[in-house]
Amino acid sequence: MAKEFETVIGLEVHAELKTESKIFCSCSTAFGSEPNTQVCPFCAGFPGALPVLNEKVLELAIRTGIALNCEIPEYCKFDRKNYFYPDLPAAYQISQFDQPICKNGYLEIDVDGKEKRIRINRAHMEEDAGKLVHQGDITTTPFSLVDLNRCGIGLLEIVSEPDMRSAREARAYLEKLRSILLFAGVSDCKMQEGSLRCDANVSVRPTGQKELGTRSEIKNLNSFRALERAIEYEARRHIEAIEDGEELVQETRTWDEEKQLTRSMRSKEEAHDYRYFPDPDLPPLKISREWIEEIRSQMPELPDAARERLVETYGLPHYDAAILTTTPDYLEYFDRVIRLYPDAKLVSNWMMGELNKYLNQTNREISDCLIKAENLAEMLQLIDAGTISGKMAKSVFEEMFNSGKTAPEVVREKGLVQISDEKALSDIIESIINDNPKVVEDYCNGKGKAFGFLVGQVMKATRGQANPAVVNKLLKEKLD
Repeated sequence: MAKEFETVIGLEVHAELKTESKIFCSCSTAFGSEPNTQVCPFCAGFPGALPVLNEKVLELAIRTGIALNCEIPEYCKFDRKNYFYPDLPAAYQISQFDQPICKNGYLEIDVDGKEKRIRINRAHMEEDAGKLVHQGDITTTPFSLVDLNRCGIGLLEIVSEPDMRSAREARAYLEKLRSILLFAGVSDCKMQEGSLRCDANVSVRPTGQKELGTRSEIKNLNSFRALERAIEYEARRHIEAIEDGEELVQETRTWDEEKQLTRSMRSKEEAHDYRYFPDPDLPPLKISREWIEEIRSQMPELPDAARERLVETYGLPHYDAAILTTTPDYLEYFDRVIRLYPDAKLVSNWMMGELNKYLNQTNREISDCLIKAENLAEMLQLIDAGTISGKMAKSVFEEMFNSGKTAPEVVREKGLVQISDEKALSDIIESIINDNPKVVEDYCNGKGKAFGFLVGQVMKATRGQANPAVVNKLLKEKLD
């Protein structure tokens, strides 16, 4: 009988903190500048250049700890993590080792309606390294270029416990973590720009075994899809190796998106390989309880609280509320529509349906959407007024999304006003009945499909502009 295996997953997430300057110097953190134009002697690792801590980084780290239910110790310190790499000019990275800013936290995820608590071991501050620009694939590139613009940007590394048991749980964790960081205002979490990056530690073990298996770390996963697929692949690779009698080695691997597989990069380092020691240029930090409580009192509404508000205030299903609280911008859009059009479920349906469809198709965020919240409310009011039908509204919505025009403008330009006048529709229906005597006979003989055919003919004759409810009412009256 074949063994059953359990996958064990822990994630290390690097979140770039939302500051205008770097963690230990005044260089800009702006994204997209020309390579090596946002560098000073400190970023470039010049001997004797001294770090000065950016207070905003510390505040955002505390805010994150509060949002993730962490303990925030009275003392923390910075350490040097020593290793040689082309994107690390000082040959060490300032980080935190044994006394981090945050520890022992958690967040809750929901997978298939089942809630699960994922423990967070720690969250610590550190500086980012530079960026290597490869000439193609990282494992085959003939050479790489070094851009130090990112070197020294303030990061928070958030390390989970190995509490996840599937790729779906890992994805749910990263999605929830991203949502919390966005609501807390600590990072813009733009994965496509590298401001949220994830490393996945994956191992497998026979079901029921307590000891952890040999793990591999998959580096720099920058999308939810890549995270899920890389974990699924790596778990299969581990199981097949064990079943074939191969010995797994602890190593660091990279995800090949094109070939949908992981590749070995190097043997996995342990803490002692980095030769940590306390940073001699940065004194330990003492954080006052008063400051922590002041920051706590200024915390914005977080995703879990927002979700409960939507359920309790508007009676929305938990599923709808979870989708609407994915990002603060998405929730704000919903709240603005609701103030003008108070049917929460209908607004939710349009946002989760048509709006999400077009945002995904065009790879846009809600903040880039040309349909403003007021415009969506106005379109829904036109449906209620009988000016347009629900079916016509979908066509109107698409044009609004692509052009930025308001619903009344689109309706006027395309001549999409719904026909609800009973006298006008009565004449059309009479004509349809007279032109289709056989279908009328079928209806009288109990063939239900005949009625639908006649309705279709009326809609065709009016180019889809007839009010369906009025058509059904008048047609039934005339046939009966």
